[in-house]
Amino acid sequence: MTARFIDRRVRAGLLPAAMTLVLVCGGNAALAHSPNPLFGSTRWDQDQIVGYQWWPGSVPPSWMAVAIDAGAADVGQSRNSGAATFTRVSSSNSRIAYGGANPCPSYGIACMDRTGVPDKFAGMWFRPQGWPFDWGTLRWCQGLTSPANGCYDAENVALDEFGHIEILGHHVNYSDESDFLDSVVQYAARSRPKPGWNEHVFGRCDVARLQLEYALEASDDLVSTCLSLATSLSIVPSTTQVQTGQAVRITGNFKVAIVSGARSLSGDPLSGRTIYLQRRALGASTWSSILVVPPATTAGSYGVNLTPASTYDYRLLFSASSNEGLVGTVSSVVRITVTACTAAPGGKAPLVACE
Repeated sequence: MTARFIDRRVRAGLLPAAMTLVLVCGGNAALAHSPNPLFGSTRWDQDQIVGYQWWPGSVPPSWMAVAIDAGAADVGQSRNSGAATFTRVSSSNSRIAYGGANPCPSYGIACMDRTGVPDKFAGMWFRPQGWPFDWGTLRWCQGLTSPANGCYDAENVALDEFGHIEILGHHVNYSDESDFLDSVVQYAARSRPKPGWNEHVFGRCDVARLQLEYALEASDDLVSTCLSLATSLSIVPSTTQVQTGQAVRITGNFKVAIVSGARSLSGDPLSGRTIYLQRRALGASTWSSILVVPPATTAGSYGVNLTPASTYDYRLLFSASSNEGLVGTVSSVVRITVTACTAAPGGKAPLVACE
């Protein structure tokens, strides 16, 4: 089912509580500090380029056109995923309008309709400068000769609407909205100069939902800190028994764990992370990190050549870091046995083959 236009963009705190229930369509509610809920269920193709044009007869003034186009550009610069990008073209079935004649709810300063995805979106609409609401007169900051408190940033609002068209529902905030900056796609816009009024990049919980639905753009991209995804790390030695002086190749494969909650990220390889090789002496209980395993050419693969001096147990370790939403993990344990090369007395044939 495709989610249709019901959006907000009104001054926070002026709607009755019952009204909030009709403003998010097509998704289940999310907890605060978790990815935005879905807005509909139909995605664009990965990395799809979606063209849009101005609605004939409802072309925005130049200052508004620049702001809307900038909001579209912000999508591509901050999506951190394979989500769709948007660009204005000379002819398209996806249209954006500016003016009083639009299907937005009476309390909305902007709205959109994503019907038609993945072939098009039905429309996006912006109320005109000076539109009267019961709370006052709408002022777009870009349409003023000088900045004024109480105006709304059109680029911020455009980015929000493009977020809905991607598939993002409104972020579910804490009751005190202390996590408001985790998302641009909000139930109610903030006017100048409140925190977040002119955010021009998706917040971490916007990005989290886009990554879940559209996967990472590249395997070494960081996973949003609004996620907490389990990971899987395997260890594969080229052999488990060597002679003194011989090398063994240890290969690791690191990926998102295969779980339904990871959605499009499930099982995807993870490159560019710090993977430690650890060893433990026989009979010991503690592990020591002996080196960082370099990345291999295959996505999510890491490998190192090791010449062990004696028998040890080995494992690989990924430690979680604060800069992305991955859970730490360790591989299974492998024992690499080192056998001494011993020659027979008198120069006769060796007891153990030597090279």
